[in-house]
Parts: sequence; structure tokens; C-alpha cells
Amino acid sequence: MNVSRRDLMVAGAVTLGASGLLLSGSAGAQAGDEAAVTAAVETLRKGLLEADKVKLAQVASDHLSYGHSSARVETKDQFITAVLNRKQTVKSLAFPELKVSVAGNAAIARHIWLSESELEGKTTHTRIGVLQVWQKQDGGWKLLARQGFTLPAA
Repeated sequence: MNVSRRDLMVAGAVTLGASGLLLSGSAGAQAGDEAAVTAAVETLRKGLLEADKVKLAQVASDHLSYGHSSARVETKDQFITAVLNRKQTVKSLAFPELKVSVAGNAAIARHIWLSESELEGKTTHTRIGVLQVWQKQDGGWKLLARQGFTLPAA
């Protein structure tokens, strides 16, 4: 069989085109996963704000390790129970500066936690940093680990 330069050029062009399609497909999948993680973070935020057991259970992994900026660490059940039984009223909760990065079936989300809560007439403002680790489980994103940390004074 004789292979001409033209045949090689066509084969090379097809190979490059196919690899480009594969790469753009994986980039599209990653962008879709980033959007899905961002949506899961928002579900978590709403669940925390509203003390909504269904939303919290929806996004929390059974293996959750939920670390507070005070160094207290809770399991999934402890975390959900604490949110449902909290004494203070959360007036507002925002997660500004959210950045999501996906690596396979894992994702990292970083954001600031800004909240205002009230207990016995006293208002408290909280501003901490948060690192979350998410894992794709059964087609959805679940919070596997979370750690809050003190930010430098602004």
C-alpha cells in the first residue's frame, strides 16, 4: 500500500481535530461540574440560613467532617442537629468570593462566610474563611469536608 504525503496530512488533521473535540468535551464537562458544585454550595448556604434539614442532608456526605473556626469538628448528624437546634437567629448569610475547582470526582470550594445573627437581642457579625471539599457521589456533589478559619483583620 502506498501512502502519499496527502494521506498523511489528512490523517494528521483528523487526529488533531478528534483530540480537540475530546479536550473541549472534557472542558465542557468540567465547566458543568463547576456549575453543579456551585449550585450545591448554594443549597448548603440556604440550608444553613433556613435551618432546612432536607437541604442539609441532600448535600452532606455520610462521611462529613465539618470543622468550625473554633476547632470543633462535627459528623454529619452532629452538624445537622446543631443547625436545627441553634439558639441564635441567623438574619443573613452570604458566601462571597466563591471559587470552585474540580479535579475528577473531587472539588474544592473556597469562600468567605459573612453572617449576621441575633441572640437575646445581641447582634453578632461573623466573617471567616472557609475551605470545602466536595465529592461526586451517586451522580451528585456531596460535602465531604469543611474547615472554617480565622481571617486576618481587614
